[in-house]
Amino acid sequence: MRQVERSIFDLRRGLPVLIRHSAPQADDSHSATLVAPLEGMTDDILQRLAEHAGNPCALIVTRHRLEVMGLDSDAEAAALPITDSQSATQLIEWACARHPQSPPTAASLQNADVGDAAGLTLMRRGLLIPAAITAPVAADRLAAIEARVTDGSLLATDTDAVAGYDNEAPRFLKRISAADVPLDDAPRSRFVLFREADGMREHLAIVIGDPQKWADAVPVRLHSACLTGDLFGSLRCDCGEQLRSSVAKIDEHGGGVLLYLAQEGRGIGLANKLRAYSLQDEGLDTVDADHVLGFGDDERRYNVALEMLAQLEIQRIELLTNNPSKIAAMSRGGVTVVQRSGVYGRVTHQNRRYLTAKATRAGHWLDQVLGTTPEDAAATDN
Repeated sequence: MRQVERSIFDLRRGLPVLIRHSAPQADDSHSATLVAPLEGMTDDILQRLAEHAGNPCALIVTRHRLEVMGLDSDAEAAALPITDSQSATQLIEWACARHPQSPPTAASLQNADVGDAAGLTLMRRGLLIPAAITAPVAADRLAAIEARVTDGSLLATDTDAVAGYDNEAPRFLKRISAADVPLDDAPRSRFVLFREADGMREHLAIVIGDPQKWADAVPVRLHSACLTGDLFGSLRCDCGEQLRSSVAKIDEHGGGVLLYLAQEGRGIGLANKLRAYSLQDEGLDTVDADHVLGFGDDERRYNVALEMLAQLEIQRIELLTNNPSKIAAMSRGGVTVVQRSGVYGRVTHQNRRYLTAKATRAGHWLDQVLGTTPEDAAATDN
């Protein structure tokens, strides 16, 4: 696990990593892949990556990104071979521009192998754009590459470790610290901080009231962090209103827990959320903007929330949400959702399109409130 964590940090620094194939597929012609992030890519880095690997590079993109470029693929990811005539700037356009110039054709698509897929997983875990530059390591270059791993100038991990880490990381969530933090709407509140194994994400459980006096079904809110809305009061969403109204509602119900989850932008991270905002300003809705960047409809996974509830010894809940996916995730994880209560903010002309997309494309229960047009009408779930 440690090598996976270190690899994520190197990729975030713009450094390549080596991914060894734990169980190469029958059609694999190589046993290891060099992987580099798209962010910060230059022509010089691209050339050196190919020279070190002894093979041409490829751009690995997701199915969602392929669809934006008008390319169909049954696989979750595909490889786009890179020729000497293609620059790093062009590859960045291929990976995240709304209208890339000279996009690749369907004839150029190749299957992504296990190393390519592991590279994409690391990009997602590192909150980078979900695209990777990869180069299969030729047999006659493998010894030189492994020598760099031995001397510490290159980190290496393997495909099994990456897959295992992605599935098991929430189980290694550590409870780090806690303190009483009185809030306006909940004077008796205690903040409990949890940290993920790779150290990148920290999540808060805001424990409200006296746990000994909680209802049998504990009021719980899963609130995905929104820096722009929660802290700065952005008018593009109503997350800050939801946050504060949830705290007040939990307190009114005799106490419970608000899980403040580090899942900015439905799990894509703040940098990518701002990129998506720029695309929304061009007329896209929130889901289509994420697709342009290569993300799915919603990148959040609630295994961390389930682990936090387990450590807090909570098994039966009243879930404060309008999002059916949260109910399904809790139920799959063994938490009994006894009841659901809505959590609402205002519909305004700045956030109406965003909220409408969530209702029509993600199935959030907002039909009644979105049918009312006054400025103070209640709406949504983040």
